[in-house]
Order: sequence, then structure tokens, then C-alpha cells
Amino acid sequence: MLDDKDRIFRNLYGLHDWGLEGARARGAWDGTKAILDKGRDWIVNEMKASGLRGRGGAGFPTGLKWSFMPKESDGRPHYLVVNADESEPGTCKDREILRHDPHLLVEGCLLASAAMGAHVCYVYVRGEFIREREHLQAAVDQAYEAKLIGKDNIHGYPFDLYVHHGAGAYICGEETALLESLEGKKGQPRLKPPFPANMGLYGCPTTVNNVESIAVAPDILRRGAAWFAGIGRQNNVGTKLFGISGHVNTPCVVEEAMGIPFRELIEKHGGGIRGGWDNLLAIIPGGASCPMIPAADCQDLIMDFDGTRAVKSSFGTAGVIVMDKSTDVIAAIARISYFFKHESCGQCTPCREGTGWMWRVLSRMVEGRAHKREIDMLLEVRPRSKATPSARWAMPRRGRSRG
Repeated sequence: MLDDKDRIFRNLYGLHDWGLEGARARGAWDGTKAILDKGRDWIVNEMKASGLRGRGGAGFPTGLKWSFMPKESDGRPHYLVVNADESEPGTCKDREILRHDPHLLVEGCLLASAAMGAHVCYVYVRGEFIREREHLQAAVDQAYEAKLIGKDNIHGYPFDLYVHHGAGAYICGEETALLESLEGKKGQPRLKPPFPANMGLYGCPTTVNNVESIAVAPDILRRGAAWFAGIGRQNNVGTKLFGISGHVNTPCVVEEAMGIPFRELIEKHGGGIRGGWDNLLAIIPGGASCPMIPAADCQDLIMDFDGTRAVKSSFGTAGVIVMDKSTDVIAAIARISYFFKHESCGQCTPCREGTGWMWRVLSRMVEGRAHKREIDMLLEVRPRSKATPSARWAMPRRGRSRG
């Protein structure tokens, strides 16, 4: 269990002032200039040493990602883009940061941008997030007023931060589709290469990071990489926001140490499974795009990247969806498949047509009108439907969810 002294998000539940005064009382904006004065190489190396892996689902090492940005400018500006789209079903962590501790994100944007030679940052906020956007914009305004950011700020590093409101499309959670949307185009993924670090927003070097990944950076740089790396286990370090929903007694978002056992997480913070532990049927560990884990594999499940991989699933965003034995698993998968059918960007034929086809087959299964041969057909068509970059985002690993 995470010690209170190691918590980064000290206002996760909004019990205290979310504004600048409250954030400073909790330690935000403390020694920011001293960190900036150490230079971009020190910041990147410290983030690498911390072992932080991206909190948006992919788990790519954050410091390494920052290091991909060009060291020397070729005349094009560098950009940081923060992905606050959070549209993965079952994921509900970033909105708590935006609502209750937005200054952690604002300060993190400044430090991350300095590490990559960027003087402008855009935060792309999910279309349905209204209060979240209002609090974030208010925090940005407060930071400008206090001269913490801006072209002539007290830190000596010119920096502008803009909040952009999306239109609610799931596909815009994919980084290149997000960039397309930010440029005013239809949100559809780009082919890679070129990668955003070389040609991203407006054709300029760009890094796209998740809200939580950026918001934890100031504390890592203040407390030291060794502190963060000392929490959790090798290759799965640090603190993490877990979202617990579904058939538990007390659904919540909680900050815990990486590597916490699933049963401890649920019983300590989720109030236990509805009807008791023996009533557990399965979980989805990190949002709707992750394969289900049956109850038999949950007894000793470790909640981190390697722990979920060991049971043929993925950690994702740590948005845990719990299902008890009252759940019709086929109906649940059919509902998820409808979501992905609805949210397909339509750019690639296999995904555009395949998602609807899979939903119709699963709907027939729910109603008892399907044929046995359609089970194998689903397993056969799934890899084809994921053959393109867009489809790999819009059609995650649902085919394995029944296994």
C-alpha cells in the first residue's frame, strides 16, 4: 500500500482548494525555476532514471519519448500536446486531475516543454468534459496572472499554454488523430512514419503525452528519480491512478503503488466484490480495449504492466471494470463491440465494415440466433479487421475477451 507521504495527487477528491493558492500549499510550483536552470538534458535524464512509463495505456518510457525530440532547432517550433481526451470506456482518472489538481498539469507542461525545447503546449480536452475544461482554463489563467507562465514569466523560459476542446470522438485519443483534429481536420490517424517527434503538429516536431504522465513530472523532478523508482517493482515503478468501477461496493479513483495485488486493491479501496470474492466472474483491467481476465487468474494478479501481460491481458489505463456472476459476458462484449462500431473513424475498410459485422454476429449470439461456426469466424476476421493503423486503434483486442 502506498504511504501518504508518497502521494502525488493530494487533492484527488476535491476536498481542498484546486486553485493556485491551494496548489502551492500542497507543494506545486516550488523550486520550478531551479529545475529549469538545470537544463533540458538533466530533466530528460532524470525522467529516464525515474522509470516512468506512459500512463495513457501504451506504457512507453516517458523520458525516452522526450529524448526523441530534436536537440537542435531547424527553424521549426517544437510543440508539446497533452492528451486529455480520456474516452476509453472504464477510464476516469485524468478528469480528476483536471478538476481537482489542474496546477500539477500546468506546471508539468512547463517542465516537459522545456525538456523538449518547446515554447508552446496544447491540452486537448475531451468534448464531454465541461467542468474539467473550466477548471483547467482557470488554472492556466491564474498561472498567467502570477507570471508563472507566459512570454515574460518569472522562470525565464518563455512558454504559452492553450486549452483546446475536442468534439467527443473516441478516435482522437490516438495521438495522430488528435493532431489532425487539433489542426482543424477530421480526426483520423496518420500513417507512420513520419512520427510526431519529426513531423507532428503543423508539420513540426511534437510529443504527445497523457495527462497523468505530465502531471507527475514535477514531483519526480523535485523529489528525485530514485524516490519514484523505489515505488513498485522493476520495470513497473511509481504511483498510479486506478479507476475501479463495475460490481464493487465502493467504486472510486485511487492513487496506489504500481504492483499492488488486485485483490488488495479491490478490498481496500473498492469495498470488495459485490456479493463477496467468490462472486467475481471476470475483470477488464485497463479500459474496454483490454482482454478480460477470468476470476481464476485474479487471485494472484499483480496490477502493473508485467502482471497483466502474464495473464494475456494488458494494463492499459488501469481503469478496472469488475464483473460479478450476474454478468452476461457475451452481452457485455456485444455492448463493447457496438461502442467500437460507433466510434470507428471510417478511414479503413476492414475496421469500418468489420466492426459492424462483428457487432451483428455478437448480437445474434446474445439473442441465441447465432451458429457455432460464427465463433471461429469471429476469431478469423479479427486480425484482418486490425490490419491497418487506424483499425489497430479503433478495434482493440476484443476477440480474446472471451478466452
